Amino acid sequence: MSDRILGVACVAVAAGMAWAAADYAAPISYEPVGPRAFPLLLAGLMALGGLWLIVRPSMRDNWLRQVPLRPLAFAVVAVFVYALLFETLGFTLATTIMSVPVGMAFGGSWKQSLAGGVGLGVLLFLGFDKLLDVVLPSGLLSFIFGGR
Repeated sequence: MSDRILGVACVAVAAGMAWAAADYAAPISYEPVGPRAFPLLLAGLMALGGLWLIVRPSMRDNWLRQVPLRPLAFAVVAVFVYALLFETLGFTLATTIMSVPVGMAFGGSWKQSLAGGVGLGVLLFLGFDKLLDVVLPSGLLSFIFGGR
């Protein structure tokens, strides 16, 4: 039953996020996506997760024992380190550095994690920078991706 209560709370918070983000507008149109896209995307994902918790048949009572807490805690720490390194190293390097240990924490080999991290960093940077025209820091790789 507590899963359904959490689901209802997620849907309610997501509705509040979407309502608050509906009026977001940049005073100067500097990016084609605009400032409301990210909060609306998060609200949509949160609402979908909440609806899944509401509709899904009841879970076992021991669901917390099934969550891999150590890798999850490691991933949370890696994201905080990622936030600290983001501006200095740039998006691509910081994403690669974060993806490798997180991938290994969830069972990937270092080669798989490195390949996934490099691919994730480069493809996301090119997608956001070139396709969506979202400015991301290039950091130490500014000689390759251009100095932003």
